[in-house]
Amino acid sequence: MNREADRTGLRVIRAGIDTYQQPVVYMHRDCEVCRSEGFAALTRVSMRIDHRELIATLNVVVSDLLPADAVALSEAAWSAIQPEPDAIATFYHPEPPRSAGALRAKVFGQRLEEADYLALMQDTVHNRLSDIELAAFVTACAGERLDHGETTALTRAMVAVGDTLDWGEGPVLDKHCVGGLPGNRTTPIIVAIVASLGYRIPKTSSRAITSPAGTADTMEVMAPVELDLDAMRYVVEREGGCVVWGGNVRLSPADDVLIRVERPLDFDSDGQLVASILSKKVAAGSNHVLIDMPVGPTAKVRSAAAADSLTGRLAGTAAALGLRVAVNRSDGRQPVGYGIGPALEAADVLSVLRGDPDAPADLRERSIALAGDLLDLVPGNVIGRGRGLAEQSLASGQALAKFMAICDAQGGFTEPKFARHRADVLAPRNGTVMAIDNRRLSKVAKLAGAPVSPAAGLVSRWRIGDRISAGEPMFTVHAQSKGQLEYALDYTQACPTIFDLREDPT
Repeated sequence: MNREADRTGLRVIRAGIDTYQQPVVYMHRDCEVCRSEGFAALTRVSMRIDHRELIATLNVVVSDLLPADAVALSEAAWSAIQPEPDAIATFYHPEPPRSAGALRAKVFGQRLEEADYLALMQDTVHNRLSDIELAAFVTACAGERLDHGETTALTRAMVAVGDTLDWGEGPVLDKHCVGGLPGNRTTPIIVAIVASLGYRIPKTSSRAITSPAGTADTMEVMAPVELDLDAMRYVVEREGGCVVWGGNVRLSPADDVLIRVERPLDFDSDGQLVASILSKKVAAGSNHVLIDMPVGPTAKVRSAAAADSLTGRLAGTAAALGLRVAVNRSDGRQPVGYGIGPALEAADVLSVLRGDPDAPADLRERSIALAGDLLDLVPGNVIGRGRGLAEQSLASGQALAKFMAICDAQGGFTEPKFARHRADVLAPRNGTVMAIDNRRLSKVAKLAGAPVSPAAGLVSRWRIGDRISAGEPMFTVHAQSKGQLEYALDYTQACPTIFDLREDPT
């Protein structure tokens, strides 16, 4: 008997629903396939169209929005399987994921081996694990539940299931920031400086996970970032560097899936953080990497002890993978730059590269310092000389010219555009800024619409130690709609301690 011929097929239509990279299919509850196969809401289903197959999560429609003889595909599912017009899909119960035993063992606190992590990452990239199962894995690895050996095994597994680049002999440089600090958009400046001095720096960057902007979001305001591997290679071979979105080049696709799951959970572990960072560096072909680690009470790394632990894990895993890594601990107590949000951070980047007198001095200084430290990593370079080279590249306009050339190679430069609606948040009294809550300041920018609305966010020039007079703007909120502006302003009223002001003595 030909069971394939006996299966009922469903017409494929496009749902037009964004499920954030998770393939989802929609069937009516009276659908013959649903009833005969025993499918229910959140069932994992295997969908086949011709010789293409995709595992997706089922959502059940109970209204008349969807005919019973059709299946609707989310944007992620549609993109993954790319059905032809009038396509017919058949459905099956997928085989249990091969890594199910390893996942269960990790949930119950057992230590996994390298083969276990490889199976888990293979099932992750082939969509054999549901988001619920992946959330269980992320949670089981949180805190200190990954030792050094497991961190290395997870990193190697992430590299193994994606593509890797080989740039040949010689140093290939990279820089990464651990994150947790608003603004701090040093990467485009560092790439421009390093590439202008003749070094290769193929930078793949992330979009925002829980922040108002990722490097890819900010760079996309100025140039295309969704390049494929061939286009990325062309840019680097032509200009020496690039700043592209890592999610489009599949250099560590398992990490992209885990990031999707971590996003609503709003946490990760040191082990997963290290695996995420270093898997992308190995896959991108980098061999000399500088890690910027802001440390502060409202940054991602909150204490010297936490920084010591993370630095040790980074160093141990990097050594096992043959990477030369240096960690630069920086001030994580307050934002860097004026803008928070993609377009506003892009404006800061350009003002530093253009040498504007009003450019944020802290962003310029941090970019020079980090670029100098990265250049000092290169074998044969004189330690301490890198900073001078970086400063000269900026001052001469060499870095700006290289940045514009990189933008041109990636598809063309665009000047940042700014939001239509703005409002100042005023200081309630005279005082000196004693502390700034980075997390709450970032939340204001997100409530204003960043990064979904690239022009949204906020601008603040105050720093710890500055004196503010009552009625002066502490920061200015930017939004594309009045509703988003009001939403952000309402939050500032509910959280008046974003800026900790010490009242002046009377």
